[in-house]
Amino acid sequence: MAEPLLSVRDVHVRFASRRGPVHAVAGVDLDVVPGEVLALVGESGCGKTTLIRSILGLVAPTSGSVTFDGHVVGRGHRRLRRLRRSVQMVFQDPTGALNPRHSLYESVAEGLRIHKVEGDEIGLVHDALSRAGLRPAARYAPRYPHEVSGGQRQRALIAGAMALSPRLLLADEPVASLDASIRGEILALMRGLVDDTGVSIVAVTHDLGLAWNIADRIAVMYLGRIVEIGATEDVIGDPQHPYTRALLSVVPELEAMERQILRGETPDPSRVPSGCRFHPRCPVVASGEAERLGILARCTGEDLALAPVPGAAPPDRVHAHLAACHAVSADATITAGGEGSAGATPG
Repeated sequence: MAEPLLSVRDVHVRFASRRGPVHAVAGVDLDVVPGEVLALVGESGCGKTTLIRSILGLVAPTSGSVTFDGHVVGRGHRRLRRLRRSVQMVFQDPTGALNPRHSLYESVAEGLRIHKVEGDEIGLVHDALSRAGLRPAARYAPRYPHEVSGGQRQRALIAGAMALSPRLLLADEPVASLDASIRGEILALMRGLVDDTGVSIVAVTHDLGLAWNIADRIAVMYLGRIVEIGATEDVIGDPQHPYTRALLSVVPELEAMERQILRGETPDPSRVPSGCRFHPRCPVVASGEAERLGILARCTGEDLALAPVPGAAPPDRVHAHLAACHAVSADATITAGGEGSAGATPG
């Protein structure tokens, strides 16, 4: 197995607030290997964007470490400049990310100039635009953001990132602002870039359906923690954590799953519940199933870390199927409320 390109180890990010410290990221471990797509999935406010900002060096972890290509990500100017040539960000809103006074050519060339990339600038810009599906490049290069569609603006953002030949793309809700008819094209483009160039992608999304279409692995995040992670076929086909099953139940393609409506909103990260942080909204607790299984006291009083799913084949440390749930760690069979332990198979 290839060594991880990116390693996140026990990262915590806390912010001060009037209500007390906000635990935006609370002890995350994560690896990304070369040439893979990892989808980071969860509701708004679960810490996904803060986590990828810490990977890029925009937010300093309160504790823990982020290592890219064998080097710890620091806050020094030289370190960050070197990192940001190899790690590029694709933002959610291309309209806001592109300078309206710059042509698409200027937007793509900006990174080349900042990092003093040698070579034929025109050729490099046109190649990046073509690779992002803006062909012929000479036709799109002189246009301004308001002169092209939303999907074409997103392609221009991707072209600007790929012009520097990065090794890792961090994509924050890359298709959330696009029409449904365009999303599939952009996802196919990103998957094609991985296959053609070997770039790795961490794609942040609230949509498990999107993750299913693009990702090799899925990490499900809730209230600052990863609660389930594994190969896409394992997480989608055999979801273990009740939160993962709730997210999957609203994916239209998974008609076999009983729809689950989670109670309330994601808790305030300055007031993290005791025990399993998901227990106040957990269908297993609400249905009385946790009490029947004898794990209610643990659900409400004992925190727990990710652990291997019982019976899952352990291919290696990076690709293992892990979940943080007392019912899973007890190897319990959940039967209430459509909570079958085998989940549903896509299709």
